[in-house]
Amino acid sequence: MLFTFTGYSHTYIIEPGNVKFIFINTVKGIPIVFNDSLYNNPFGERYSIKNLKYYISHISLSNLTKPNEKENYQLIDEANESSKTFSIYCRPGTYTNLNFILGVDSLHNVSGAQTNALDPMNGMFWTWNSGYIMAKFEGASIASSQVNNRVEYHIGGFSGVNNVLKNISLPLNISHSPFTIQAGKTTTIFIEADIDKWWQHPNDITIATSPVCTTPGELAKKIADNYSKMFAIKNIVIH
Repeated sequence: MLFTFTGYSHTYIIEPGNVKFIFINTVKGIPIVFNDSLYNNPFGERYSIKNLKYYISHISLSNLTKPNEKENYQLIDEANESSKTFSIYCRPGTYTNLNFILGVDSLHNVSGAQTNALDPMNGMFWTWNSGYIMAKFEGASIASSQVNNRVEYHIGGFSGVNNVLKNISLPLNISHSPFTIQAGKTTTIFIEADIDKWWQHPNDITIATSPVCTTPGELAKKIADNYSKMFAIKNIVIH
């Protein structure tokens, strides 16, 4: 893949840089282990995790806070190690922000059967209520009054008052120096997603009060407001 641009009477060809993204799902900085590990939320409720997935779409590097409209969709699945690493090509230059949408845009929620990350076989599409589950968290906790102490959050809703889509913008100058993509080089960006953020700020969500959320609505929006804060760039490596 090459980038071209025209200046005066000449056309220039530029070799792109490769940008690799690695997502690391943690609880307070500790990588998640399904089923066997127990975690404490901010309210002292102990829980385990057995399933964690969320959509990242329209990912881009930019000097603007608004994500661009390039279509790319990634389903980050903690059970699938390869899903947590992917790459895009970028024109060499200096960038200030990493931008993406947390979820699937409204157009693709109503576009019928789709493929790859958007395939309904991934278990992230509501057949009973047209639309994608933007983020899924399943586990168990003794604080839950549900059968088998289940904890289940299937967060969706893409239109009107039930919209849980989130525009995420993360600053790239974590070393207090300009972030530059170099031609022919691979830049790896490590992004931590801290699941502890699901429970608090700006909304207090306790397992005892709300162990399950599987429909669009006010609770889903509150949880989405919380988990939109879970991302942070932890490291950037050029090689």
